[in-house]
Amino acid sequence: MSVWRRLGLLPLLLALLGALALVGSASAAAVYPVKVGPTGRYLVDQAGAPFLMVGESPQALIGNLSLADAQTFFINRKSHGFNTVWINLLCAAYTACRADGATYDGIAPFTALLNTTQTDRDAPNYDFATPNEAYFAKVDQVLQLAAQYGFLVILDPAETGSWLTPMMTNGADKTRAYGQYLGQRYKNFDNIVWMHGNDYHFDQPPTADLDQVTTALALGIKDVDTRHLQTIELYYLQSSSTDDPRWVPLIDLNAAYTYFPAYDEVLNDYNRQSILPVFLVESGYEFEDPPGVGTAPKNLRAQEYWTVLSGATGQLYGNHYTWQFIDGWQQQLDSPGAIQMGLLNALFAPRAWHLLVPDQGHVLVTAGIGTFGDVDYVTAAQTPDGTLAMAYVPTSRTLTVDLSRLSGQVTARWYDPAVGTFSPVPGSPFANAGSYNFTTPGNNAGGDQDWVLVLEVRAPSDTTPPTVSITSPTTGATYITSSALVTLGGTASDDVGVTQVTWTNGRGGGMATGTTSWVASDIPLKLGLNVLTVTARDAAGHTGTASLSVCRTAVGRVGGVLCR
Repeated sequence: MSVWRRLGLLPLLLALLGALALVGSASAAAVYPVKVGPTGRYLVDQAGAPFLMVGESPQALIGNLSLADAQTFFINRKSHGFNTVWINLLCAAYTACRADGATYDGIAPFTALLNTTQTDRDAPNYDFATPNEAYFAKVDQVLQLAAQYGFLVILDPAETGSWLTPMMTNGADKTRAYGQYLGQRYKNFDNIVWMHGNDYHFDQPPTADLDQVTTALALGIKDVDTRHLQTIELYYLQSSSTDDPRWVPLIDLNAAYTYFPAYDEVLNDYNRQSILPVFLVESGYEFEDPPGVGTAPKNLRAQEYWTVLSGATGQLYGNHYTWQFIDGWQQQLDSPGAIQMGLLNALFAPRAWHLLVPDQGHVLVTAGIGTFGDVDYVTAAQTPDGTLAMAYVPTSRTLTVDLSRLSGQVTARWYDPAVGTFSPVPGSPFANAGSYNFTTPGNNAGGDQDWVLVLEVRAPSDTTPPTVSITSPTTGATYITSSALVTLGGTASDDVGVTQVTWTNGRGGGMATGTTSWVASDIPLKLGLNVLTVTARDAAGHTGTASLSVCRTAVGRVGGVLCR
């Protein structure tokens, strides 16, 4: 019996699912493709909004689901606050699809076999020079369906569990040409991050001959598609993308893979000399029992909160039923693990998660930390401005916290990660001076001992949205130009303060330079009508907008805008 039914909390669950749908809707508004943010530590969308990856791992979706079933899956995952999915573009026996790599209804990805002896009978023996239009048309439809529901797709072009042998047999040149085919076909699909590998060379570093063909695929994509980030999942039991030096020049973000406490590998990546955003690509999957980690709800929560509070830009959750879509997957969509991911998103997404710095020196939490490398370790983090600090506490204890690390009066609450509710700390708010002992409040609603301590310095109440005006190249509502680029300038104001100004053009967006006086340079224009929208945001999350209609055309007349 679920904790929700056992505790009589089904009405609360329904309310939470509604709230999570709203969080998912906010994520769905991301302007893809994602890119690396200004600190190098996290991802942002094209409008500069921080992107917390709340991911699922339906690896076999293209091979094993119809479009109708894929839509069912996307609708459900959006309701739980997910915004990212890992899908294998080519899928065969290693990732639970047909051994010949065809879809469940018999559509093969390539139309011809190689005229060579096949050494690995479990690997499809296709000629990469013969892509099957029917198969890739289905891939197109899946990507478009994912975009419709707001999902970023971590797309593996040839996962190496089944497709490493075919890559080796095709050779580097033909594999690179396949990459160029993919780059050309998908360069204008906004919602993609390319991820190579998948248990790549299983449990040890790959060799140079293997990297020659796998990097050829990445290089082929990059020959044509420079819009999308690339990464790779390496080997278990513990690895990260940058562990393979031959891949380092090709990747834009680090994929951490571990069956040990997640904070260990994520912090290892956070501390690398060359800064890249890191995300947890794979760890314990719900309803499975991998070595080193359990996958009960409490174990899944630990890996999730450890990950975010160790400086990650997000993570991918996995589910035994939905990564491969075996019988009964529909009945496991609303599992505790899926619900908990939504609760994690509901906690972090409204807060400055992207500015949290891991408390590795234990200057924030000074006692009650536990043992690094063990499952009782507390991960804590705070923002540099001292307005937010958080700590995940996996077992009952008393923490000693130096409140002088905060910048003002501290509101302290315990967050129950099992059901997503807050409990006030007696005596809160506290002065930001000296140390204070915080004791976890017994078992949470799931019957476990883990809690999240949330310490916040709250800004004065702000109910007034900012205002923003466009003053250049015109103060009017329309502007005509024959140029392919336009630069906007203007002003913004707020009773407390403007924190950022962004722009969108309906196809992308970006961050303006400055706040109260701002400039958005070199905005690309399509031929015809372009509606440019500038948004000013304040610290409370209020927004104000202004728009300008720009006509890029060689045809125009004074007194009106004519776009063709």
